[in-house]
Amino acid sequence: MRQHRRLSSWSELWLKNVVVNMPPKTLTLDDGPTSSSSGDLTSLLSDQLLLLVFSFVPPPLPFSSASLVCRRWLRLSGHLRHRLTLLDWSFLHQRLPYRFPNLTELDLLPASFVCPSFSTALLSRGTVSVSLDLYVDPPVGDAQFISCESISVGLETIASNFPNLRKLCTVAPTVSDSGLFAIANSCPTLQELELHGCTDLALRPISVFENLQILRLVGSVEGLYSGPGVTDIGLTILAHGCKRLVELELSGCEGSYDGISAIGRCCVMLEELIISDHKMDSGWIAGLAFCGNLKTLRLQGCSRIDADPGPEEHLGSCPAVESVQLQRCQIRDKRSLHALFMVCESAREIVFQNCWGLDDELFASAAICRRVKLLNLQSCSVLSTQGLESIILSWPDLERLTVISCNNIKDEEISPALSGLFSSLKELKWRPDTKSMLATSLGGTGMGKKGGRFFKRRILPGQQRLKGKPDEEPS
Repeated sequence: MRQHRRLSSWSELWLKNVVVNMPPKTLTLDDGPTSSSSGDLTSLLSDQLLLLVFSFVPPPLPFSSASLVCRRWLRLSGHLRHRLTLLDWSFLHQRLPYRFPNLTELDLLPASFVCPSFSTALLSRGTVSVSLDLYVDPPVGDAQFISCESISVGLETIASNFPNLRKLCTVAPTVSDSGLFAIANSCPTLQELELHGCTDLALRPISVFENLQILRLVGSVEGLYSGPGVTDIGLTILAHGCKRLVELELSGCEGSYDGISAIGRCCVMLEELIISDHKMDSGWIAGLAFCGNLKTLRLQGCSRIDADPGPEEHLGSCPAVESVQLQRCQIRDKRSLHALFMVCESAREIVFQNCWGLDDELFASAAICRRVKLLNLQSCSVLSTQGLESIILSWPDLERLTVISCNNIKDEEISPALSGLFSSLKELKWRPDTKSMLATSLGGTGMGKKGGRFFKRRILPGQQRLKGKPDEEPS
């Protein structure tokens, strides 16, 4: 009978077929400093070789399971992590540089809020979760950041330990500029920066970031925190300091024609502009005409577009714009929407997602754009079939159409002309009516009919069936 020897650990199973050309004494588990009494043969491998082995394992393993094996594996698994979200600010000074020395993307925002000593509630806003102090009035909408001195010292620590940083999300320190200056001078590869609680004064060191290409400025977040925000002064400082910007997002910022036009004149490489929940003054749309290379304009969560865009002859146009996207916006003013499409009349893509108030009259403003190739409509419940047809039939270059969850657009109202257009499209996603979708998916199942499947009357023994149709309920 063949005898089988049971392996004492998984490491022996991994190395049982490996031929090691070493003296016999080196392979003895109880002899020499290179092995341990528990039989961990991975101690024969150097840190560099073990990291090379980890690099071929799928990403979840080195960060979770492998870090639980031993202290050495815990330390080495941190070398493979390049992206981290910090939750505790004290960890930044105590263990972050030693635990994760090769970080290239770092998010400091969750750790930048003051955590109350006693909290039973947690507020989540997007990807950020903040503990609430229920004894403060009001408990929501006024989250406090840690001191600016602590933020500056933390940024200096990051600058001295992570020279290869490429992406950083942090709170903008307004009292001291030493932290951002240290990041700019010590992290030359930084390309993406996100500043929360940003003000005009916080943008003074922005010109030192020579290779910055993506910038997001957040002045305030509704329901989370408020602040003075960014005005035309800050936008002008930004325009003269970051001339190599490719993507810019302004969230909760103020400003007007002067700030937007300054960005258009100075940031000649700007290709994508995102404006979220803006508090801009009237007339800012006219400043878009100075963005000569702008390709994508996106409005997100805006309660209004522009209160007073000004005379049409002063608007101008963006000749390079290709995509106009409106997401979660309230569209109530036909004049401002008309002005937006006049500036972006050369757009080839128009997207409306979860926009309130988009009816047939407002959607008719999109007829100015004669080169549209893609139209995406999602959750626009007021727009009707006639309003959609009257516009898309006038677009000779239309190739792709998406209509999803627009309940006022009906299949039975499709005309022969619209049906012919559908047949010539390269891509069509047509699911406008959610009720009809539900009825189609439930077809043949018996569900959706009152008492059709589960509430039929049962005939007990000894009872006679009433006269009438089979399974008919008595009146």
